[in-house]
Amino acid sequence: MDFPKEWKHTTNIYEVNVRQYTEEGTFRAFEKEMPRLKTMGVKTLWFMPVTPIAQQNKKGSMGSPYAASDYVSINPEFGTLADFKHMVNAAHRLGFKVIIDWVANHTGWDHVWTKTNPEFYLKDPDGNFHIASGMDDIIELDYSNREMRKAMIDAMKFWVRETQIDGFRCDLASWVQVDFWEQARPEVETIKPLFWLGEYDELESPEYGKVFDASYSWKWMHASNDYYNQNQPLQILKDLLARYTDIGDGSMRAWFTTNHDENSWNGTEYEKYGAITKSMAVFSVTWNGVPLLYSGQELPNNKRLEFFEKDPIQWTNNYQNAGFYKTLLNLKSSNPALRGGDSAATTHLLNTTANDKIIAYLRKNGEDEVLVVLNMSKEPADFSIEDDHLSGTFTNIFEGSKRDFDQGKSFNFQVSDYVVFEK
Repeated sequence: MDFPKEWKHTTNIYEVNVRQYTEEGTFRAFEKEMPRLKTMGVKTLWFMPVTPIAQQNKKGSMGSPYAASDYVSINPEFGTLADFKHMVNAAHRLGFKVIIDWVANHTGWDHVWTKTNPEFYLKDPDGNFHIASGMDDIIELDYSNREMRKAMIDAMKFWVRETQIDGFRCDLASWVQVDFWEQARPEVETIKPLFWLGEYDELESPEYGKVFDASYSWKWMHASNDYYNQNQPLQILKDLLARYTDIGDGSMRAWFTTNHDENSWNGTEYEKYGAITKSMAVFSVTWNGVPLLYSGQELPNNKRLEFFEKDPIQWTNNYQNAGFYKTLLNLKSSNPALRGGDSAATTHLLNTTANDKIIAYLRKNGEDEVLVVLNMSKEPADFSIEDDHLSGTFTNIFEGSKRDFDQGKSFNFQVSDYVVFEK
């Protein structure tokens, strides 16, 4: 068996928004896209929730995939359970891992449990179901109820047993108390070992790192957005990276420039990051952790996708960023220096003569080294790296040119420039 503890260090994750991915919005239609994603170097496919959507109090005309009406059946919008199994099997044949979104904190208002087991839910003083914070289309489950926990774990087991998925992306993981996840993971893994990605930030909820293989870097995402749009000092980001590094390698951070929430609610990656969008993408793939990509980033996608309506990605058959990502993702999976969550792979922030504009770092694992230099400013920068960690001859992964850094470490960067070198 191919254990996650082996492949999680070199993987990347591509989030699939089935509804908006194709005109049809089905599993079978998405299946045709998988060979292209394999060529691009994608390793793990994460599917947004595949369960049916509650109709009562739903948002928009189609509702949110995160408001389930049943944990153990398929959203008919996407096809049938047989279609989903067919797609997972096809993904496995192509060498992909498959994880699905799991929404444990809440359900929609007409979930089957509201009829069969209303005691599974939190209630307000007036006896009504408790609405989840700020989201009136969903109601919260009661994790003090042991039978509910058992039913939730059984539902997770259903997907592993019936469809052979390889793990879960757990929505709002820290909204569910950590002892549930500590109970659920070993029980679900009696079927097979799995990969667990939690939507929480380990700087805020460190106790969840005992359970999850990887967590979100929300603080980094917000801080980097503020840095660019509010012209804050770059040192704020470097200090934050040091805090993430101090967590250690018991679990990994997931790095991303966009996802389903960000794109729909806060703007595209280009709205958020402007001139440093590509530098941020390079960072996400090469810093210590696991890279997350979202549907359409290979285009690039300059459109905010509707969340509660049908609003397909406007594919052009010209995947301008596919080569860029292929080069980075292949380096991530092949070079031991870029292994995520492996204490043998070290990361050194390098000193430069433009520390207010440039992030430069060297990742090392034995003889393997990768150098990353990013212009994080809105201006050109002439600078040099002044750091003894960097020496020897490297190859530019995008251009194939060689450079001997014992002969000099100066750079002449335009706005938006970045380089990645492999020793």
